[in-house]
Amino acid sequence: MYSKFLEGMTGKVSEQWVTNLLTPAFAFWLGGLTACIYHFGWAPLKNWALRQPQPFQVGLLIVGLLVIVTSSSVAQKFDRPMLRCLEGYWPRWIKLLRRIRTQRYLTQWQQQQQRWGELYGKGEAILSAEELNEYAQLDWQLMHSPSQPNQFMPTRLGNLLRASEYRSKERYGLDAVVCWPRLWLLLPDSTRKELQEARAALNTAVRVGFWSLLFLVWTPLAWWAPLLALPTAWFSYRMALSAAAVYVDLLEATFDVHRHLLYQSLRRKPPVNPAKETQEGEALTQYLWRGPDSTMPDFHDPPKS
Repeated sequence: MYSKFLEGMTGKVSEQWVTNLLTPAFAFWLGGLTACIYHFGWAPLKNWALRQPQPFQVGLLIVGLLVIVTSSSVAQKFDRPMLRCLEGYWPRWIKLLRRIRTQRYLTQWQQQQQRWGELYGKGEAILSAEELNEYAQLDWQLMHSPSQPNQFMPTRLGNLLRASEYRSKERYGLDAVVCWPRLWLLLPDSTRKELQEARAALNTAVRVGFWSLLFLVWTPLAWWAPLLALPTAWFSYRMALSAAAVYVDLLEATFDVHRHLLYQSLRRKPPVNPAKETQEGEALTQYLWRGPDSTMPDFHDPPKS
């Protein structure tokens, strides 16, 4: 019975199983098994398993694999709620903590702006190597932070994603929340692939954090569970920040390069210069969100090549 089961795990089916098993869920349940062995001892569990009939043992192994795969699939449903929590969309009963942390990032942003202005006023040509490095870091941080005080969130990840949401609106008048689903349908396959990979990396980091915090349930069985769970959760958050930085850069680049596809697909004349683009973008956003409210502008057919 064991030989047939193992033989079935050696082909293409085994590759699929391995792909599904090598997930944070596998580490969670393996850690739980280790915690049980630590608490109850190895001998009682081993003796109990050996006393069971062989079909039961195989069935138990299959059930264990199914639990890992199923729990992994279920956990993916929590990617978005977990991400929103990490962004700082918290319930009202902790609004005081939200206010305190938001003010902290706002104060930090104001200090960074002031320091950036001091370095910018000196001119890059006369800055020392340390000042030039500081200037570059401040410039990156400010570009990945919200531009208005009322846009700030209580977490660094939230500010990073919030800044990206407003960037297209500030530059081109295109509200990303409204325009992004439409623009996504028009993107080339290569662009979609890059965005999907970047978002998958962000989701994976968030999922690792979810399973890391869930690992704390093994604390009653093993005192060392928090020593593994909490550092892993912190590391996963750092991973999420890194992945989010790549993702938002790609989002902004997509609007920079492909925003004209929105105008073409909706048969609207593209803006003729940057000065008018914000106004035209705001009108396009309103058209998509509210629908047409007048006979203007006329639909425009692009010239045939």
